[in-house]
Amino acid sequence: MKYENIFIEHEKGIATLIINRPTKLNALNKATIHELHHAFYALETNAEVKVIVLTGSGEKAFVAGADISEFANFSVEEGTQLAKQGQELLFDFVENLKTPVIAAINGFALGGGLELAMACHFRVASDNAKMGLPEVSLGVIPGYGGTQRLPQLVGKGRAMEMIMTAGVINAEEAKTYGLVNHVVPQTELAALCYGIGQKIMKNSPVAISEAIKAINANFKDGVDGFETEIKAFGKCFGTEDFREGTTAFLEKRKAEFKGN
Repeated sequence: MKYENIFIEHEKGIATLIINRPTKLNALNKATIHELHHAFYALETNAEVKVIVLTGSGEKAFVAGADISEFANFSVEEGTQLAKQGQELLFDFVENLKTPVIAAINGFALGGGLELAMACHFRVASDNAKMGLPEVSLGVIPGYGGTQRLPQLVGKGRAMEMIMTAGVINAEEAKTYGLVNHVVPQTELAALCYGIGQKIMKNSPVAISEAIKAINANFKDGVDGFETEIKAFGKCFGTEDFREGTTAFLEKRKAEFKGN
């Protein structure tokens, strides 16, 4: 697939996926959502890719929101389908990827942009980043998982306040809230994400995939997270990575994981 709104860079097992609509502050439209879905699927199925870093082009925005011009005149049915399809194609899809996804928030992450960052497995921000869910100021609510993921990350009370006030917080506030893990100068953002990615790559891809599944299970209605963990734990015992990891430990050497 030829991409018009994104591009991908590869470096030693780490793929950087860059949303590239600088004149729109990288706002999400339907075409970009479809391109991101295709790109994430392609990276997920590429055995050489161990970690994905998602960011926006330029120095102003990660993703400044959804492209409002596309849905300003939608009906109830069209609005419902917009949220449903978007969640299935991109936001839920990213959350459940087997490959770790780090959001490198390099500026504004508002509305759908923050929702996309929250769908990633964790977040790192530059010190100029601004984050918020301002949808109620437009007469609508977050529709790409924001009302669900924000309370999971910052707690119900803070999420209620952020959403109801349509407020925007800075990077240090986001770190205090638990919304992002690290805050660094923008010039250091890529290097920090790359460094974290390198640490991740030292470990078993199979075990990481199962850990993602088990952690996510705790936040899904009707799913017993403990039972998911037990099954995932047992499943690891049947992998080559487990045999390599335990053998390397006993032999006092570094493990060389193959991801199977």
